[in-house]
Amino acid sequence: MQITQEAARRRTFAIISHPDAGKTTLTEKLLLYAGAIHIAGTVKARKSSRHATSDWMEIEKQRGISVASSVMQMEYRDCVINLLDTPGHQDFSEDTYRVLTAVDAALMVIDAANGVESQTLRLLEVCRARNTPILTFINKMDREVQPPLDLLDEIERTLGMSVVPFTWPVGMGKDFHGVFDLQENRIRVFTPGEDRRAEDIEIIEGLDHPDNATRFGATFDHARQEIELVQTATPTFDREAFLQGRQTPLFFGSAINNFGVREVLDALVELAPAPGPRESLQRPVEPKEGKFAGVVFKVQANMDPAHRDRIAFLRVYAGRFERGMSLRVARTGKDIRTSNAVSFLSQRRDLLEDAYPGDIIGIPNHGTLQLGDTLTEGETLQFTGLPFFAPELFQAVEVADPLKIKKLRTGLVQLGEEGAIQVFRPMDGGTMLLGAVGQLQFEVVLHRLKHEYGVEARLVPTKFRMARWITSSKEATLKDFIKQNSYRVAEDAVNAPAFLASHSSELNIAKERWPDIQFHALREHSGLIFQAGLAA
Repeated sequence: MQITQEAARRRTFAIISHPDAGKTTLTEKLLLYAGAIHIAGTVKARKSSRHATSDWMEIEKQRGISVASSVMQMEYRDCVINLLDTPGHQDFSEDTYRVLTAVDAALMVIDAANGVESQTLRLLEVCRARNTPILTFINKMDREVQPPLDLLDEIERTLGMSVVPFTWPVGMGKDFHGVFDLQENRIRVFTPGEDRRAEDIEIIEGLDHPDNATRFGATFDHARQEIELVQTATPTFDREAFLQGRQTPLFFGSAINNFGVREVLDALVELAPAPGPRESLQRPVEPKEGKFAGVVFKVQANMDPAHRDRIAFLRVYAGRFERGMSLRVARTGKDIRTSNAVSFLSQRRDLLEDAYPGDIIGIPNHGTLQLGDTLTEGETLQFTGLPFFAPELFQAVEVADPLKIKKLRTGLVQLGEEGAIQVFRPMDGGTMLLGAVGQLQFEVVLHRLKHEYGVEARLVPTKFRMARWITSSKEATLKDFIKQNSYRVAEDAVNAPAFLASHSSELNIAKERWPDIQFHALREHSGLIFQAGLAA
């Protein structure tokens, strides 16, 4: 009963957006309204001597961008909210994709001036593949932006889902006067101010209130026409469609001015689902089950350089976690103790006593846990869905000191298992290859190899420009393909074979000559391949 009640209180969601849409600002303001204290920077322990800072984070500070996901837990309106803030920089989008497998809903932030941008589309594809419920917040309405009707149409057309406005802007830019709440039939009047909280906001009850026309003039008249159109032309909110990812509630505001933030937080509590059942390869797993089950969706290595530990971020799927309990790693069959498990409150790490479905646990370890590992109280379960995307950039990696080849391989294997970069071992031997989504990943890996593993490595250009994982229902055909193409086939961190090509024409020729081979642009952690229209 306690597990069921506690699970029902959880709301676990991620904030996603294109870079510079205001995601980090909105995150901070959500923490503000929930009463949590947000400290910009790295995750810190309670004692300053145990600051969980890595050399990777130095790059983060130097660049002024986020390259790692962070987890924040807080309480609001008797709900426990687990907020996962994701990297905005597209070079680290794979980390974001994997975080999305650990949440029950997503909050999409759109820059009102730019509309739906490329990174938003890629993230939405991952959400849609899992039918993740999505709430939408259109930010920066206090600036000169696109007309709201155009934004609504673009979201519906581009994202392929129906949009239900819960609020509607009255003006924009210097004439932004507030938002009309379509659910409560009242206007929240906008006044600039970063420290302004929801209880300070002036309310005008009713669309027909005489003060609206008197104070806001032609801007209100125009907004009223749009509101009346929206009320008749847009669908009513359908909770089931929302939960299936086919409909999104829409909110307008200005995060920098704390305007519209409280409404989004309330909507997350009221609309976002509590943790539900998760499919494993063996059976469905229900949150209310008495036995613990959880999955590692993120690993951050060497967070504490003094101890060379790794933090495995574990999403609880079922049962109750208690500190010190023994959990079995399904992949290895070995048990681990959890005496040092931590929770995340804003940017602090604190020892964790217990946790319930929906919560995120941090387990310090020394390489025992890998991405995709399932932890249980003994039962063998395997959850699927951690995505790896075919890299778009390739570099060969060499070591300056031949005596450190072993250290180089160790470092690359560990970083590959963590997901910091993709590592490919050519079938015919030769130099190991690094595959990345963006150039910054290469810089981060070289930095970490030097400072965490003591290896001075250099990157060497390679002829390869694309990779596709290969499978076939005919095992003999797959072996024959690999044998005949060994010079352009490599194995990744989980020994899944991939076909490497210098340009798309080589891939097209291979597809024509080998019709029984499937070429995939996406794979899961265990080597399993996503099938739903994602092969390419």
